[in-house]
Amino acid sequence: MMEHDIVIVGAGPAGLGAAVEAYEKGVKDILIIERDSHPGGILQQCIHNGFGLIEFKEELSGPEYAERFIEKVKRYGIKIMLDTMVLNITSDKIVKAVNQENGVMEIKAKAVILAMGCRERPRGAISIPGTRPAGIFTAGTAQRYVNMEGYMPGKEIVILGSGDIGLIMARRFTLEGAKVKAVVELMPYSSGLTRNIVQCLEDFGIPLLLSHTVIEIHGKDRVEGVTIAQVDANRKPILKTAKYISCDTLILSVGLIPENELSKSAGVVLDPVTGGPIVNESMETNIPGIFACGNVLQVHDLVDNVTKESRLAADSAVKYIKGLLKQEGKFINAKAGSGIRYVVPQKVNYENIDDKVKFHMRPTDVFKNAYINVKSGGREIMRRKMQRLTPGEMILIEIKKDKFLDNDLHPVDDITFEVEVV
Repeated sequence: MMEHDIVIVGAGPAGLGAAVEAYEKGVKDILIIERDSHPGGILQQCIHNGFGLIEFKEELSGPEYAERFIEKVKRYGIKIMLDTMVLNITSDKIVKAVNQENGVMEIKAKAVILAMGCRERPRGAISIPGTRPAGIFTAGTAQRYVNMEGYMPGKEIVILGSGDIGLIMARRFTLEGAKVKAVVELMPYSSGLTRNIVQCLEDFGIPLLLSHTVIEIHGKDRVEGVTIAQVDANRKPILKTAKYISCDTLILSVGLIPENELSKSAGVVLDPVTGGPIVNESMETNIPGIFACGNVLQVHDLVDNVTKESRLAADSAVKYIKGLLKQEGKFINAKAGSGIRYVVPQKVNYENIDDKVKFHMRPTDVFKNAYINVKSGGREIMRRKMQRLTPGEMILIEIKKDKFLDNDLHPVDDITFEVEVV
């Protein structure tokens, strides 16, 4: 059995960032396991710019952003196994993997960092009626075809869902000469970043149809068209509004799902809302020594935030190995209240707080001129004014250590985040 101090599953931005941080914090015996033949993860097919504005204070493409970390991994001599599939992770941190060169391997780790990323929700998950012709792609698959394989999926395109990948692909298809007839969104708001709505749709005159969905796909051998309809407040199609749009391609951008089959095999408890592990302030799961970061934990809108999260997970893994991460102590539950969909981390061990804790969350709807209130019992411990909140953009709230204490200077039992509209 091989042994390593830290085993990182995934060589995307989260895994690479965690490896670099752990190395720079003094742990040199690191192994990264990646199922693809190249490191970099999904960034390798994201050839558009907009990455690195926070992390590097400059605008980079996805491959350029990934390369900054790949270069460091190579320079530090961090071991990386490519074309290697992780089969199982146990609760005592034994990673079983397989590749063509070594066959089946068992790797004992002192700490494991989960960085497997996420996958796209397919057609089967949203149950669109109609035939099953060629010409239906998820946005990420279409992105890989165009940017890496050199294939155009179609010429007349309808995009269902307004996630960031779908918005970016609307622009990409247009630049390659295709006609994007509409981006159709079930919700009354877009799930993508505002900058992508402006730069990818409005700048190219591509219509965004909110509160609409595809109710039928037409075509036998190839997509010939789709029928769309407006939806009511309960997201049910209003059939009298049905409209046929001819097209040869339907792109699905209907959400991302954290890739946590391996997490479940290790006994990691998942959050039913995020689909990722329940973690504490150290990005540690319920299994001591197993940490999570990046899109396997929660779906991010900016890769710069993935990098920050990977640093925290790596720092915590290093502390765990050195015996500096306390497992006992007062745990404080972080809860999502009115107007908040979820909060990460979901738990806080007061004994492990150095100065403050960063909480990430998403609102349930679009709110203007609102406050984020943080309460414990009936006591307000923090209040922050927000001009605009949208589910497409993550919220970051920082709370200092002393705010977790009650009037008797004891750690509180729980804190609740909620939206108050003025």
